[in-house]
Amino acid sequence: MFGSKKKKDNKIKSKIKKILSKPRIVDEIEEDDFEVEVGAIQSWRVLKIMSEFVQGFELLRKYDLAATFWGSARTDPKDPYYKAAEELASKLAKKGFTIASGGGPGIMEASNVGAFKVGGQSLGLNIKLPFEQKLNPYTTESMNFHYFFSRKVMLAFASEVYVYFPGGFGTLDEFFEIITLIQTKKIKKIPVVLFGKEYWQPFIDLFEKNLLNKFETISSEDLKIFKLVDDVDEAYKYIIKEVKKIKRTRQL
Repeated sequence: MFGSKKKKDNKIKSKIKKILSKPRIVDEIEEDDFEVEVGAIQSWRVLKIMSEFVQGFELLRKYDLAATFWGSARTDPKDPYYKAAEELASKLAKKGFTIASGGGPGIMEASNVGAFKVGGQSLGLNIKLPFEQKLNPYTTESMNFHYFFSRKVMLAFASEVYVYFPGGFGTLDEFFEIITLIQTKKIKKIPVVLFGKEYWQPFIDLFEKNLLNKFETISSEDLKIFKLVDDVDEAYKYIIKEVKKIKRTRQL
């Protein structure tokens, strides 16, 4: 009985050693590589998660000033929001910002295109999905993630500025994540820009009517965490002003 278990453990160790000896990137290592019991697969998953965190932080430490763009992967290049994201990213890249995105199509691509066209740093933190998401060709450096939560941490950690264009559940998820971190003072207050009044104003009206006034689940100060804009120049000026303010505070 014990000899059989030892033999199985040695087999698992041998497979892990064999896989680790291959020059493979993180997202290529799947559980299918192991024809072993569930416990061993779970243990390997922990190592894979750790490797995504380590590689992600090593990547991000190379960049200083950065702005992260979020928005729908379904936004067409002809869409005004796509063009606005590209223009804003270009202006920020010229000012020395690294432009970071989820690395996919739509608004993510638009921001990477904007930085790429002007010779700026264009970072893509991509996620493997069965549809929509594939790495756009306008990044100067990128990383593929298998797990959503490790990618979310990297995108939250990446920047001094967060810009949200109209998007779906993923965009809203990232938005609430960041404003919750700021509200609870888990991260310092940084510029959070909501671009597109037609899209974002109904959400803000809901926050004010229900969360603030009716149920009293947020404070009036919480509504000052983000800035609503409808124009590229307005967004750009606000970001530059707020970043300068943050730099002065840190120097003091």
